[in-house]
Amino acid sequence: MEDVVGIIVAPIVIFLIFVAPIWLIMHYRSKKQINQGLTAEQYASLQELANRADKMTDRIHTLESILDAEAPQWRNKV
Repeated sequence: MEDVVGIIVAPIVIFLIFVAPIWLIMHYRSKKQINQGLTAEQYASLQELANRADKMTDRIHTLESILDAEAPQWRNKV
């Protein structure tokens, strides 16, 4: 009976001493990063990417309209 208790207690103690503190530190560190949100630099970068995506969308629509006018069957070839 004491062997079974020893087998169960040892992993629990190791978990509580080593794993649980690291786990808690990492958990609350990630919560802190989530709550902070985006930095000004990250927000500016995100805005720039969104602007580039909008420009690319406009260009794609323009190219598709040109292709539709010059080669109406181009969509069927792909």
